Amino acid sequence: MAPKRSPCLSSLLLPFLTLLLHQADTRSFVVDRDHNRFLLNGVPFRYVSGSLHYFRVPRVLWADRLFKMRMSGLNAIQFYVPWNYHEPEPGVYNFNGSRDLIAFLNEANKANLLVILRPGPYICAEWEMGGLPSWLLRKPKIHLRTSDPDFLAAVDSWFQVLLPKIYPWLYHNGGNIISIQVENEYGSYKACDFSYMRHLAGLFRTILGDKILLFTTDGPEGLKCGTLQGLYTTVDFGPADNMTKIFTQLRKYEPHGPLVNSEYYTGWLDYWGQNHSTRSIPAVTKGLENMLKLGASVNMYMFHGGTNFGYWNGADEKGYFLPITTSYDYDAPLSEAGDPTPKLFALRNVISKFQEIPLGPLPAPSPKMMLGPLTLHLDGSLLAFLDFLCPQGPIRSILPMTFEAVKQDHGFMLYRTHLVNTFTEPTSFWVPNNGLHDRAYVMVNGVFQGVLERNIKHRLFLTGKMGDKLDVLVENMGRLSFGSNSSDFKGLLEPPLMGHVVLTQWLMFPLKIDNLVKWWFPIQLPKRSQPSTPSGPTFYSATFPILGLVGDTFLYLPGWSKGQVWINGFNLGRYWTKRGPQQTLYVPKPLLFPRGTFNKITLLELENVPPRPQIQFLDRPILNSTLYRTYLYSLSAGEQMELSGH
Repeated sequence: MAPKRSPCLSSLLLPFLTLLLHQADTRSFVVDRDHNRFLLNGVPFRYVSGSLHYFRVPRVLWADRLFKMRMSGLNAIQFYVPWNYHEPEPGVYNFNGSRDLIAFLNEANKANLLVILRPGPYICAEWEMGGLPSWLLRKPKIHLRTSDPDFLAAVDSWFQVLLPKIYPWLYHNGGNIISIQVENEYGSYKACDFSYMRHLAGLFRTILGDKILLFTTDGPEGLKCGTLQGLYTTVDFGPADNMTKIFTQLRKYEPHGPLVNSEYYTGWLDYWGQNHSTRSIPAVTKGLENMLKLGASVNMYMFHGGTNFGYWNGADEKGYFLPITTSYDYDAPLSEAGDPTPKLFALRNVISKFQEIPLGPLPAPSPKMMLGPLTLHLDGSLLAFLDFLCPQGPIRSILPMTFEAVKQDHGFMLYRTHLVNTFTEPTSFWVPNNGLHDRAYVMVNGVFQGVLERNIKHRLFLTGKMGDKLDVLVENMGRLSFGSNSSDFKGLLEPPLMGHVVLTQWLMFPLKIDNLVKWWFPIQLPKRSQPSTPSGPTFYSATFPILGLVGDTFLYLPGWSKGQVWINGFNLGRYWTKRGPQQTLYVPKPLLFPRGTFNKITLLELENVPPRPQIQFLDRPILNSTLYRTYLYSLSAGEQMELSGH
């Protein structure tokens, strides 16, 4: 009788390997239309999610914000991918540092949060040009968000880079992405181009496969043009809207499956010149509870707003141009500084009625720091630094060219010409057809004359002699992210006039102010007489140590008018103290150097400097300048703010 053979290693491992393969096969997120619910790995599932934008939060703080969201009871997060943040020039891609999308997905995974991804190509989000790169406008006749071949070619090229990166992170591949949105509130756009939507859906399917759930999001008025067969339909609305009516309308487009509110508004955005927006805690919590009682899945927009650092804020067009503030606090459950608010604890309590929330307390608010007042010192007028701001020299043209035509994506450009006539009487200087986008600071022979502004102020009255130098510094205040959605070119779109005389022979200086602030300051300019009270675009700066503990803080600029501010070379964003509502700028602790190292603050003040050029760092924000009655715009009696568009 032959001896018994011992089982080989492969036969012992086979059942284990089979089990692993079976577990991988059962990893799924699907719609159960028979029972109006989602299934996660075959088990009934409902997500309670919150929006957070990695591009509005310093990378070192991602883990902190995600942990707090998980501890609030959320089981998922939702976020956009802004195309212009990752492809600054055609074919040039940046996924490093704060743009490391994969690192953010990994941090969300560590926090045990599923992901609802919104890659666009258009995202709105109150972000510069709705996430579309401004270099698209170098083809002036391009039709954005349509089947225009030029637009589709750029979109295809971008998604052939982006989508393969996220493919391994799809839930059925072992990642945490359970669903992906196609476009964004397309029904609110004028084009209603179903061929474009079908092209996007086909592109997503070709690269990502058939297993991932693709969906659309629209306000109730946008469902007709925003939905597409084969894409799951969801809606967005806020606490003040009629939930029953909107979900009933949704059922006309998606008769079976779970109800989903992809943007339940916990607060609202702020425009320069209007009041700071808030939403009451009782209204927000009641709306959430009512939806959860229906078994709906909900994403709260925003759960943590963050900050529009640098030049990244967008703008709306609602009868006139409305740029978004630097703060994107949004009156969200987690404040701009990442602190839990009473709204968060109230929402957490509601969520706990419907699903388990993690045990343990939420972290306490981060320590805040006060400092100052600090006196800033005059570095010089912007014109004095022109050789450093535009080292390549000016571009010459008979008629002024737009930012896009000279490849200036953000910030500022100086237009210069010389008067060919003498104007002894005050003469109207103006740009026809509202052709200034967005704000101009006008100087004659270096002397500040005043401001022109899109939709607001159209004329200045100037005098000058033949040969006098006329400088027009134009600021891009952020391209349209929602509203008319027309191509929002920046700069002088029409040649300015003095009276009826068309001004020609322009020099255009695209300014690289961030490079100057980061690498060149301090530059010792030749000593020259400075006016006792400078006005017009002027640089100020100061260095300061922090002798105590470093903490988050809020930069307060009382008496300053409008400008841009940098901390240790980092572009903190725009301030507009004179208009409001935002009076302070959030300064995250990681931007500051601890004891033993000097910090540097640099301001570009565009209009007028206070008699005492001082700033302070406060331990709390001031986001509503209606206290100071400095706001410019207000809604007329009975007018309703449109609550759609992200």
